[in-house]
Amino acid sequence: MQHAVGAPLPPPHGPGIGHVGRPYQAQHAGHPGPPPISPPPPPAPGQAPPPPAPGQAPPPPAQGRPQQLPAPGQAPQPGWSGTGPTPPPAGQATGHVQLPPGGPVPLPAPPAGSGTGGATLAVLLIGPAGAGKTTVAKLWAARRRVPTAHVSLDDVREWVRSGFADPQAGWNDHSEAQYRLARRTCGFAARNFLANGISCILDDAVFPDRPVVGLGGWKRHVGPGLLPVVLLPGLEIVLERNAARSGNRRLSDEEVARIHGRMAGWYGSGLPIIDNSTYDVETTARVLDDVLARSIASPPAW
Repeated sequence: MQHAVGAPLPPPHGPGIGHVGRPYQAQHAGHPGPPPISPPPPPAPGQAPPPPAPGQAPPPPAQGRPQQLPAPGQAPQPGWSGTGPTPPPAGQATGHVQLPPGGPVPLPAPPAGSGTGGATLAVLLIGPAGAGKTTVAKLWAARRRVPTAHVSLDDVREWVRSGFADPQAGWNDHSEAQYRLARRTCGFAARNFLANGISCILDDAVFPDRPVVGLGGWKRHVGPGLLPVVLLPGLEIVLERNAARSGNRRLSDEEVARIHGRMAGWYGSGLPIIDNSTYDVETTARVLDDVLARSIASPPAW
């Protein structure tokens, strides 16, 4: 079979392939074929790639990034390019959630059942080092039927790593300033927890005869609805628990005895006091809940 004169010969190695692997071009004079197409230069770092020319297919997605298509029958979201993560469906987008601002904590409403029940309240657990404040507060918060947070002032103070003013080195302007800052931070946290429906129990070694480390600052930073309770076991129990501590949480026996003696000033103050010398942690947490229920019904004057 002969081809018509002037018609280009078919490629010998399949369509689109010329001699010696070159792109096919007509082999006759007068039929030079289309000029070779050079690929566009790659975009500079940080620069978006140029749009495809009219009639040219868009470039394939980058390697390692599979192309994602909308579900069958679903139109792509505005601004969706067909590549990258699929946007969330309409009405399910995530974003900024407005939270109620924290204000002074008011007195809670009396609970309907026994104990504190589902009341949203702010508690300040007071006691000397070794009284078990933090352990009892954690258990009481964890066992409640409603969301409850625990904030320890000692933990907040130790957020300061470099330049921490260790009170064991002596009480001075530096340690007092860090204490005031930690107390204000705890109060800010308690107000915001309460404003968003989460109860809060704080613990601190508050002295009855020292205004700087007293109840006035807590009432100012949290609000009049704060319920203080004193946890005060016997001296021998406090010494035993302090001996099991380590790091800067462990005090000398002389310092523990001095603090315990000053805490005795809470007797006669009108605040509820729990002597947990013979109680385990669970019993103390249950007694604390009963004491708080009575404090809600008849708030102490402080």
